[in-house]
Amino acid sequence: MFYICRQNKNTNEHFMNNDIITLENPVPRMPELRFRTPVNWTISKGQQWCVIGPNGAGKTLLADMILGRIAIRDIDGEIRYGFDAPVSEAVKSIAFKDIYSIVDSSTTYYQQRWHATEQDGISTVREMLADNEKYAEGLFRRFGVESVLDKKIISLSSGELRKFLLIRVLLARPKVLIVDNPYIGLDEESRRSLDGMFAEMAAIDGLQVILLLANPADIPPMVTHVLPVYGMECLGEMTRSEFMADTALQEKLFPMPGQTPQLPAAVRKPSGHEVTFRMENVQVKHGNREIVKDINWEVRNGEKWGLLGPNGSGKSTLLSLVYADNPQSYANTIYLFDRRRGTGESIWEIKERIGYVSPDMHLYYMEDIPALQIVASGFFDSIGLFRRCTPQQAETVMQWMKTFGIESLAERSFLKLSSGQQRMALLARAFVKDPDLLILDEPLHGLDISSKRLASGIIEAFCRREGKTLIYVTHYTHEMPPSVTRIFRLKKRTEAE
Repeated sequence: MFYICRQNKNTNEHFMNNDIITLENPVPRMPELRFRTPVNWTISKGQQWCVIGPNGAGKTLLADMILGRIAIRDIDGEIRYGFDAPVSEAVKSIAFKDIYSIVDSSTTYYQQRWHATEQDGISTVREMLADNEKYAEGLFRRFGVESVLDKKIISLSSGELRKFLLIRVLLARPKVLIVDNPYIGLDEESRRSLDGMFAEMAAIDGLQVILLLANPADIPPMVTHVLPVYGMECLGEMTRSEFMADTALQEKLFPMPGQTPQLPAAVRKPSGHEVTFRMENVQVKHGNREIVKDINWEVRNGEKWGLLGPNGSGKSTLLSLVYADNPQSYANTIYLFDRRRGTGESIWEIKERIGYVSPDMHLYYMEDIPALQIVASGFFDSIGLFRRCTPQQAETVMQWMKTFGIESLAERSFLKLSSGQQRMALLARAFVKDPDLLILDEPLHGLDISSKRLASGIIEAFCRREGKTLIYVTHYTHEMPPSVTRIFRLKKRTEAE
């Protein structure tokens, strides 16, 4: 991509005016990247900003304009910067999709984190931070995650990856840090720690933060100003207190969904099995490190469970055993649909009755194919679509996309969707085959409030069907579906245990 960056030549004058970044009617060269009305936005010294709006509203586009990732037409507007350093050094960004650059998903694969024997050559966290190890250790202590320093990058949980990514960016000591949905994947303690770190960095090092958020409740106290964005249009700068008091504006940004979602007709008869899955004294080790130990858990047909625990406690590992992504599932005593694991069933027979979505799946599902093919791949449990759908399956795909409100995205490339739109497509993928067991690992990850409400309604309506079992993982207990009546908790293991 061709980059254009207009930096103010008279930096001394700009510093006197306290203007750090000014967007004055910049117009991208590519028509599909343009806002409906001209963008005028000034970020002044000492201000901490939040850009807030629904999925696909233009938040990431604004960030890309500031970062110089989008070419601006020479005849229209400009972007000015009030600092001497190059923009690439002074302005840094972090987003959920940036995790791809850590794990290098071009050379790793979805199930590799569970294969300890196939992790040769994968760096540890400490090795990746060798040039800044002393400063990095201080930041890791601040986050309370010193224990991950000697873990392989590919073995980190979603929440641990997010913390690592933030720390790695902070090591560059930028003047402006743009963070896209920083709280997704973090437990409550880590979210509080992140708020404290943002406030500390802003106060001590003069760091200015721009948060891209999709939930007013996530706006931390350190934010001083808000820029609402809706439908590819900036709605005007305002203070944090002004925004928080404007309930009409918040309702415009995040409207309540309409009537209760109507689900496509069931295509699978209710199963008559008694035990959906049972684990007996399950343990999982990576090298000498125990991830989970002595786990006994039985889930019966039709039960709805919440799986809770802090980042790194082994929730995703436990689910990988059920879904047969983890090879250690065959070294443990596990029953699935009344049948003991390893008694002749194929991996596809296991997956055929399970609908599954997780942050890890989202991480590695980077296929440049139409969104409808992403949803359709749920029939075949594949990363990508390699088989032709029957006419009935194709109709079911479109019905589920309509249910999730993404039918208009059917022909768009999955890679060109926003992170929230991608998550809705992956959720639809989990439902298309009307599974007996639904495993939802942080399913509302990255969704705006309206999309969360819609997805939650769909999940609850699906769980009212006879013979549907649910395992639901979240760090936000208020997002737990009402149908969940049982909780299984994991705690994070220490080296001493």
